[in-house]
Amino acid sequence: MEKNQEIDLNALFRLSSVPGVGSYRLLNLMKRFKEPGAVLSASPRQLIEVDGIDKKLAQLIKNTNNAEFASEQIKRAKQFNTKILTYWDQDYPVSLKNIYDPPCILYVRSCAQKLNHQSLAIVGTRHPSTYGKLITEKFAAEIARQNISVISGFARGVDTIAHKTVITNRGITFAVLGSGVDVIYPPENISMLSQIFECGALISEFPMSTKPDARNFPKRNRLISGLSKAVFVIEAGNKSGAIITAEYALDQGKEVFAVPGNITNPKSIGCNRLIQDGARLVLTPDDILSEYNVEKKKVPLAKTYKDASDDERIVLKYLSEEPLHIDILCQKCGLSSSLVLSILLSLELKSYVRQLAGKHFVKI
Repeated sequence: MEKNQEIDLNALFRLSSVPGVGSYRLLNLMKRFKEPGAVLSASPRQLIEVDGIDKKLAQLIKNTNNAEFASEQIKRAKQFNTKILTYWDQDYPVSLKNIYDPPCILYVRSCAQKLNHQSLAIVGTRHPSTYGKLITEKFAAEIARQNISVISGFARGVDTIAHKTVITNRGITFAVLGSGVDVIYPPENISMLSQIFECGALISEFPMSTKPDARNFPKRNRLISGLSKAVFVIEAGNKSGAIITAEYALDQGKEVFAVPGNITNPKSIGCNRLIQDGARLVLTPDDILSEYNVEKKKVPLAKTYKDASDDERIVLKYLSEEPLHIDILCQKCGLSSSLVLSILLSLELKSYVRQLAGKHFVKI
């Protein structure tokens, strides 16, 4: 199939809707018959000559007539400004063609032109610690400033923080869904859609209207790694989606980076074990950027603290990325609590510090 013509899409959707015809078998059928329409019109005897096609599946292919599904997919794709990319299209991501079992049909809601841009997957737990949140913001911001696309899974936690940080820094980000691109999950991320559409896209291999079923997410993780040059894991439990993504990356011959964490923190077990098994230990964004053939842009640091007063510098001296309670901070500074609170308010307005629950503060 050389062109993404509507008649070809109709036939391809009808063929892909046959139970048992996944991407692997569909690719084999297309290698043999060249056109999806030719597959549908082939005899059972011709079909069973293809690897993976038995008599039962050949008969299912012959009996399929799911024209309604095909027309509905094309209709909803147009309704939601979604480009349907097939494995044989020129715009289909090159990186995906090199993985095992690449999807034959890819839905891209918004911009598909930048899918072959250099990219990094950033993934992690849905419940990051303060440390995990700050690391995600720090690294995603620098990656975005260096004009490298950030790919993630649109999930709560690290994924969402990565997407939002890239948007704030006017970078490129792609969200790979475990549902159809017209079904937004989690629902609170609907507020990000317009911004993502300006700088990237939603991507899925699942048909339009597909709900976010749990069994979809491992397949989604395979796409996250497949679309990326490397995978960066920030806080992950031992059996988490982020670790599955990293394992897919290793199978695909991709580099895996991980942030070391507290060995007593369950959220760090996955990352620490990845490092133990050979993943690259990451301390600074430069540890990742060295793997990319890009000329690093000299971007002014967002936090230089040049306009901080003498009192503010005293407080900043004792703050770090680790949460510090206000009482301990006052003791370290040797200043009254009322004065320290006033200084912290000023620093918050300058976006130099952030207040957390329980009167804890961190430097950002």
